[in-house]
Amino acid sequence: MPLAISTVHVLVDDPDAALTFYRDLLGLAVRNEVEHGEFRWITLTPEGQPDIQIVLSNPRAGHSEEDGDILAGLVAKGELGTVNFRSDDLDATFEKLAAAPDAEIVQEPVSQPWGARDVAVRDPAGNLVRIEQA
Repeated sequence: MPLAISTVHVLVDDPDAALTFYRDLLGLAVRNEVEHGEFRWITLTPEGQPDIQIVLSNPRAGHSEEDGDILAGLVAKGELGTVNFRSDDLDATFEKLAAAPDAEIVQEPVSQPWGARDVAVRDPAGNLVRIEQA
């Protein structure tokens, strides 16, 4: 019984800024946007992988005020894990990110001891995003 990744949730405090980052800089396609009360979540898919969904959602949605505040604080610190992507052209991807006025570059392209060549940046919410060469 093979398993496959279907959905990855990324908590963001500003869906518009996150959308600009993930859609315009990383090239993900918007699949769906849903508003529910004061919250909204956005589902994106990587090119050529329509079965994989990246869902941008607010850390306070569906949680108590206290838990939402704790999650929002962890998101702002970049403490909720890393989103990993793969690029066919890491240098071109990095150049696009580095040219963006609000991009926070954490690590320029480098060959890692485990064999990957990758970059690291933070999305507008503070989540760490690593991109490796395919």
